[in-house]
Amino acid sequence: MGFTRLYLRVLAELRPEKRLATALALANVLLAFLTFAEPLLFGRVVDMLASSAGRPPSEVWTGTLTLLALWAAVGLGGIVASILVSLEADKLAHRNRLAAMERFFQHVLSLPLSFHGHTHSGRLLKIMLSGADNLFWVWLGFFRDHLSTFLIALVLLPLTLLLNWRLAILLIALAILFAVAAAVVITRTQQAQRTVESHHAALAATAGDALSNVMVVQSFVRLSAEARLFQDTVRRLLAAQNPVLTWWALLTVLTRAASTMTVIAIFVLGTALHLRGQASVGEIVTFMGFATLLIGRLEQAMGFVSTMFMQAPGVALYFEVIDTKSNVADPPGLPAMARPLGEVAFESVTFAYPGGPPILSDVSFAVAPGQTVALVGQTGAGKSTTMSLLQRLWDPQSGRITIDGTDLRAVSLESLRAHIGVVFQESLLFNRSIRENLRIGRADATEAEIEEACRLAQAHDFIMKQPQGYDTMVGERGASLSGGQRQRLAIARALIKNPPILILDEATSALDAATEAKVQEALRALMAGRTTFVIAHRLSTVREADMILVFSEGRIAERGRFDELVSRGGVFANLVATQLSGPATQAAE
Repeated sequence: MGFTRLYLRVLAELRPEKRLATALALANVLLAFLTFAEPLLFGRVVDMLASSAGRPPSEVWTGTLTLLALWAAVGLGGIVASILVSLEADKLAHRNRLAAMERFFQHVLSLPLSFHGHTHSGRLLKIMLSGADNLFWVWLGFFRDHLSTFLIALVLLPLTLLLNWRLAILLIALAILFAVAAAVVITRTQQAQRTVESHHAALAATAGDALSNVMVVQSFVRLSAEARLFQDTVRRLLAAQNPVLTWWALLTVLTRAASTMTVIAIFVLGTALHLRGQASVGEIVTFMGFATLLIGRLEQAMGFVSTMFMQAPGVALYFEVIDTKSNVADPPGLPAMARPLGEVAFESVTFAYPGGPPILSDVSFAVAPGQTVALVGQTGAGKSTTMSLLQRLWDPQSGRITIDGTDLRAVSLESLRAHIGVVFQESLLFNRSIRENLRIGRADATEAEIEEACRLAQAHDFIMKQPQGYDTMVGERGASLSGGQRQRLAIARALIKNPPILILDEATSALDAATEAKVQEALRALMAGRTTFVIAHRLSTVREADMILVFSEGRIAERGRFDELVSRGGVFANLVATQLSGPATQAAE
C-alpha cells in the first residue's frame, strides 16, 4: 500500500463520525484563511503608514485603527477556533483510537486457528497497540495542522500570484522543493523502513516467547541465550534504522537551508522591485510574513511526513491483519441454531489444510442423540481434525456435516459453538479469578450452579483451600494451579455451560489414578443425555462408548463397540494389544 493511499485509508477510518470530521475539516478551512489573512493585514498597515506623508492625521489614524481592529478580530477568531478544533480533534482521535483497538481485538479473536498458528501473540499485541497509536497521531495531526497546511500550500499560496507574481514565484518554488525532496527520501527509504518494522515485530515476538516460557528459560539456564537473541534483533533493527534516519536528517538540513535562502531572496528581490516601483514596502512585509508562515507550516508538514513515514509500516501491518479474511464463512443474517437434540452426521467429508495433503478422506458416520462416540487411532490419523470440523474451526473441501439434519454452514457460527462444550487435552485458563474462568461458557451461571459443577468435577475442595477461594487469581494460563487442578476446572466449566454436544479431548490425561476415577464419575454425569465425542489415546477409557471410530490415515478403518472390535482382530485390536504389551515390554528392557 503506497504512502498516499495508506494516508487516505487512515482518514477513511473516521467514516463512522463523518459529520464531526466534516465540521472539523470546514473549521480548518476557516482557520487557513484567518491565518493567511494576518500577513496580508500586516502589510496593509505598513503601507498605510508608509503613505501617510501629506495625508491628514485623522485619516491615517482611522485607516490604521480599522486595519488593526480587523487584524485583532482575525487573530482572536483564529485563537478561539484553534482551541475548539484542537479540543474536538483530541476527543475524536481518542475515541477512534480505542475503537480501532476494539475492532482489531474482536477481529483477531474471530480469525481461525490457521492464522493464530502462524502469528505470534506478542506480535499481534504489538501491531494492535502501535497501530492504534499511529492512527491516533495521524488523525490528531490532520485536524490540528495538516489540513490547514495543505490548504495554504495548494489553494492560498497560488493566490499570492494576484498580489505580486514575482515574489509569489519564490514561495511556490520553496513549496515545490519541499515536496520533491520529501518524495525522493521516501522513495529511497520506504523498503528499509518496512524492514525496520519487521524487526520491531520480531522484538515483540522474541520477548513474548521468552516471557510465556519463563519456566523453561530458567530450568534450562537459557537466560543468557535468550538475552543474546534479543540483543541480536536489536542490532539488526539499529543497522536497518540508521540509514533511514540519516536520509531524513539530511532532508531536514536541506529544507531549512532552502527556507533561509528563500527568506533572503524575498528580501533582496523585494528591495529591487521596490526601487523599480514594482512592489510596495507593505507587499514586501506581507510576503516576508507569508514566507515565515509557509516555512513554519512546511516544516510541520515535513515533520508529519517523516513521522508518518516511520509509522507507515506499522499502520500497514494493522490494516493487513484487519483485512485478513477467515477461511470459515459466517455471513451476517444467518439464523441462530436452536438448542439441538444432538444428532450429528458426517457425509463424505474430505479435508486438507491449506497447501497440505488430505487429512480426512470420505469420512462418513452418524450419531444418534445422547450417544457416546470414541475417536481412536494413531497420532495424525485425523481424530482432532474431525472434531475441529464439527466446531467449524475449518470447513471441509467436500461433503457436509449436519446437526439435527441442518448443515453447519446454514446457521450462525456463534450459535453453533454455543451448543458445543469442549474439555481440551491442555487446560486453557485466563489470568482471571477461578469464578470468572468457570463463567466463560455461561456468564449468568449462579453461585449454586458453579459450586455444584465444581463438586461434580472434584474441584470444590481444592478451590476452597485457595487463598481467596473462588476469587483466587489463577495466573497466566493457570500457572498457579497444578495440571490436575486446571483439568478439573475445565471439566467444571463444561458442566456449567450445559451443552447438548460435548467433546472430550483426553479430558483426564493430567489426572492421577485416584482423581481420574472420581472425575470419570463426574464425566458420566456430564455425558448423560448428551451426544459426546471422546478423543482418546488410552483405549481403556472408551470401553463404555456406544460406538468407536478407528481412524487410520484419514479414513475410518473400523467402527463398532469395544468388545466387538477386539474380537475382529483388526486395527483396533492391534492398538489394544500394543498398549497392553507396552509396560511389560518396558519392564523386560
